[in-house]
Amino acid sequence: MSSGPEPELGPGIRPGTGTGPPIVPGPGLPFLPGCAIKDPTKTSFHRCQTLDFKNGYAFFRLPREGVGGDTLFANQLSQDELDDLCTKGATLTYGQVKRPAPSRFTPAFVAYDKKVLKFDAYFMEEVAISAEEHYRIRQVGLYYYLEDDSMCIIEPKVKNSGLLQGKLMRRHRVPKNEHGDYYHWKDLNLGIDLTIYGRTYRLVNCDSFTKVFLESQGIVVNPPEELVSDPYTEQRRTPMQKRIVPTGPDPFRQFLTYDTKVLRFYAIWDDTNCAFGDHHPCIIHYFLADDTVEVREVHKRNDGRDPFPVLMKRQRLPKVFVDKNKNFPSCVLEITDHEVQEWYSPKDFAIGKTVTLLGRTFLIYDCDKFTQDFYREKYGITDFQPVDVNKKPLEKVPQVIPPYNGFGIPEDSLQNCLSLFPKPPRKDIIKMLENNLKVLRYQVALESPVPEDKNRRFILSYFLADDTISIYEPPVRNSGILGGKYLKRTKVTKPGSTPENPIYYEPSDFTIGSTIEVFGHRFIITDADEYVLNYLERNAESFPAATVQSIRDHFLPRKVVVETASSGFPKKDLDDLIVEVQKELKLQEPFSTREFHEAFHHFDKEGSGFLDKARFLTVCDRFNVPTSTILLKKLIDYCSCDEDKVNYRDFLRAFPTDLFPEAEGQCQQLNSQLT
Repeated sequence: MSSGPEPELGPGIRPGTGTGPPIVPGPGLPFLPGCAIKDPTKTSFHRCQTLDFKNGYAFFRLPREGVGGDTLFANQLSQDELDDLCTKGATLTYGQVKRPAPSRFTPAFVAYDKKVLKFDAYFMEEVAISAEEHYRIRQVGLYYYLEDDSMCIIEPKVKNSGLLQGKLMRRHRVPKNEHGDYYHWKDLNLGIDLTIYGRTYRLVNCDSFTKVFLESQGIVVNPPEELVSDPYTEQRRTPMQKRIVPTGPDPFRQFLTYDTKVLRFYAIWDDTNCAFGDHHPCIIHYFLADDTVEVREVHKRNDGRDPFPVLMKRQRLPKVFVDKNKNFPSCVLEITDHEVQEWYSPKDFAIGKTVTLLGRTFLIYDCDKFTQDFYREKYGITDFQPVDVNKKPLEKVPQVIPPYNGFGIPEDSLQNCLSLFPKPPRKDIIKMLENNLKVLRYQVALESPVPEDKNRRFILSYFLADDTISIYEPPVRNSGILGGKYLKRTKVTKPGSTPENPIYYEPSDFTIGSTIEVFGHRFIITDADEYVLNYLERNAESFPAATVQSIRDHFLPRKVVVETASSGFPKKDLDDLIVEVQKELKLQEPFSTREFHEAFHHFDKEGSGFLDKARFLTVCDRFNVPTSTILLKKLIDYCSCDEDKVNYRDFLRAFPTDLFPEAEGQCQQLNSQLT
C-alpha cells in the first residue's frame, strides 16, 4: 500500500537516502547507477557488526553504518521487510499467500557455548622398576567441548603420589586416525576403550548433562561401569599392622648379655673357578648381641687387590628361604623377614665346616680363644684342631723340547719352546766387545769329485765376536763360475753333533790341511792370513799347541825366503826403486794393471805369492812389460828368492791399479760393449 506521493527532493539526492552526502552525476552523463562520481577520500569499506551481547546474552541489532562507514537512515527497509519482499509471489485474486518466516540461524559457538561433555575414565600404566607394584591405575576426567569439538584430559591431583598430575592433555582437536579425521562426540560412549596418542582410556561413567545430550541426539548410552582403583594406593591407605614379637628370648636381654662379645673365625674363600680367581683369606665375625655376621678380607702387602677390608657388611644372613613364587623377580636383592625360614646361628659355624654366605662358600679352618671357650661352655665341643690350608707346592712337570726342525739356528728355534713370544738368544756382550772386528781368514779348497771344482779357491772368515763363519769365492775371469758370497755369516756345527747339543767349529779346529765340513760340503784349509799366526801366538795359552805349530810350520819357509830376499837390500832403497820404475813405466804404452794382477794370481794355484821365473817372465811378455830395462832387471833380481822363484807380490807393488787410469776406462768400455 502506498501512503502518498513522495516529496520532491533536491537535485543529486537519491530517494530514501535522507540528507546524506550529495552524489553528483558526471558532466553530460545521465543520473543512473554507475554514473555517479565516488568520493576518493574513503578508504574503509568493511561491514559493521550486527551481533552483540547484553547481560551475557547474544542478540541481533540493525546495522547503524553501511559499507565504508556511511550513515544508514531510518527510512531504509529492515532485514525482515527485505526477506518478505524476496518471498513475495504473484498477486492472486484472493490476496497474497502467507508464508511462515524462516527460523533464525544460530552459530555453533553460540548455541553450544560453555556446554561440555564430561566422562570419568582411567588408564593402566606399567611400572618396571618397583618391587611393590607392577602396574598402576590412574583415574582421569575427559572433557569434550561442543562449541569447537576440542578435548582435554585432566587427572585429579593425589597428595604425596610422587607423579606429575593435573592436565595430561591440553585442549585441542584430537586426531582419530591417519586419514585426517578427528574425534567427535558421536564416537564417545560408556564402556568403550578410547585410544589417544598411544594410550588407551576406559570410559566408565559420565555426568547427567552428558547423558541427556547424547540421548537427545539419538545415541543409546551404555550402562556405567565401576571405576577401578589403584591397588598400591589402596594398600597405602590400609593401616599398618603392628609387628608381632615372636615368643622367644628377649632381644633386649640378649643385647645386654652379649654386648661387645664377638665370635671370630678364620676362613678361606676359594674363588679359583672364576677367571683370575684365587684363595682369599677372610675373617668371619659373628656378633652375639644381635646375631649379625660380618666378613672381612685379609690383605697382604703387594697382593694386587683393592684395599677394601669389608667383604660383607654386618647383617643378618639367611640360611633357608621360603619357597618363592615363580613370578617373583629374581633381580630383587631386598629380602624381607617373612621370606626367610631360618637364619644363621652360632651352631652353623665350626672348624672344618663349609658355609655359604650370600653365594660365597667359605671353609672355616681356625678360630680365636674366646670362640673356643664359648663353644666349650655352651655346646660342649672340645676338638678345635685347625685345618691345614697351606698350598702344596705344585709338582714341576719336565719340559719336553721337540727335535730341531732344521730352520734357523738351534738357539733361535729353542726360544719358541720357552715362551709364547720368542726372544732372541742372549749374546755374550763382553766377548763381542773384546773381539770386535777380529776376523781370522783362511784359504780353502773345495774337495769335490767334479773336475771343474778342483781349481776353485775360497776365503773362509771366522769372526771371533760371535763364532760365526762366512765363505767367499773370489771371481775368476773366464772360469764359468760366478764368484761372490758362498755362505752367509752363520754358525757351523761339527759333523756328528746333535741338534739338542750342537758343537760348533772353534779357531782351534782350523789347521793347515784340516778338513772343514760345512752343510754337506768339505773344504780343505790350504793357507791362512798372517793375522791368524799373530793372533794365535799372542793367545797361545787359549789354543792347542798343535794348532799354533801347524800355522807356524806353514809360514816358516815363506818367512825365511822373505828375510833372505830383504836382507841384502834395505827397504828404503826398495821404495825408491819402485818409484823410479813407476816413472819409467808411465813413458811406456799403457795397459790394464788389474788384468796384470789377476794373471799372476791365476797362475799361483797355491796362493803362496811365488812363481817360477820362467812363468813370471812369460806373464810379463804377454802384457809387454819391458823386463830388459835396467830398473826392471834390478827389481826382478830383488824379488827373486833363488834361481827358480820370484816373489811377484813385491814386484806388483810397482804396478798399482791406478797407474794407467785411461787404460782401465778403455777396458771397462770394451767390456760394456761386449756385454
